[in-house]
Amino acid sequence: MKISVSTYSFFSLMKQEGLSQLDCVKRAKELGFDGIEFCGLTPPEEMEPEEYARRLREKCEAENMAVTNFVFRADFLNGLDNSGERRKEVERVKKMVDIAGLIGAPRIRHDVLYSLGAYVSFDQALPLIADGIREVADYAREKGIRTMAENHGFICQDSLRMEKLFHAVNHTNFGLLCDMGNFLCVDEEPVQAVSLVAPYAAFVHAKDFYIRDGSRPDPGEGYFQTRGFNYLKGTIIGHGQVPVKQCLQILKKAGYQEGITIEYEGMEPVMEGLRISLANLRRYSEEAGL
Repeated sequence: MKISVSTYSFFSLMKQEGLSQLDCVKRAKELGFDGIEFCGLTPPEEMEPEEYARRLREKCEAENMAVTNFVFRADFLNGLDNSGERRKEVERVKKMVDIAGLIGAPRIRHDVLYSLGAYVSFDQALPLIADGIREVADYAREKGIRTMAENHGFICQDSLRMEKLFHAVNHTNFGLLCDMGNFLCVDEEPVQAVSLVAPYAAFVHAKDFYIRDGSRPDPGEGYFQTRGFNYLKGTIIGHGQVPVKQCLQILKKAGYQEGITIEYEGMEPVMEGLRISLANLRRYSEEAGL
């Protein structure tokens, strides 16, 4: 099983040391990852996004690092500017598909929405969301790029909602990115949630969290609250309470054969945290038969 790392995992080094996404490729190679996932696009001010995307591709080719995925923000209900102009948002996401092509990414993960706005329920908003996602999936298919949505963003994060989204979009070029840790953000047990969405998984994120019950005192810095006011803190894969190996076994049984990307959110030093996370995930994958 090929294991890649998201540039999101290097976020703290980007802030502290001014690391660029180009630098992340080199760091990932040094750690022994098979590939890299780009989280957004952060070109220097003087460089056009298209030129930067080409440079990222060239860097990956030079380092013999596969580009596994390109992830970015999107809101098919409200638009990123909250204007509610869904047509404008669909066209913007299509341009991001073009960027993915320049990077050499075989798949993209776009967000779905960040708030329900004036809509009373997720089910009420679902047809509008699905229409835009379906159009993007159709456009991306012409470019040879698979599209996905992830259990991410609190609103479209529960496994049942993700299953509904998959069937509402109903497009052969659209699948789900299953993040085994993110279900905890909406207080959903990962084994049950992954079991439900595994048949629809087109890609997988691995991460780990420490969990603290919301009835206990606030543990302070480093923790964030779930939708149900429990507490989570990112950590090294294998050190927290996400049943990573069991989730991999579920995916194996469902026939999953694609790679896995590590999204590291721990407070431990990044390079050390990623080194241990990679070693643990490789072992768990082998033991799960992936």
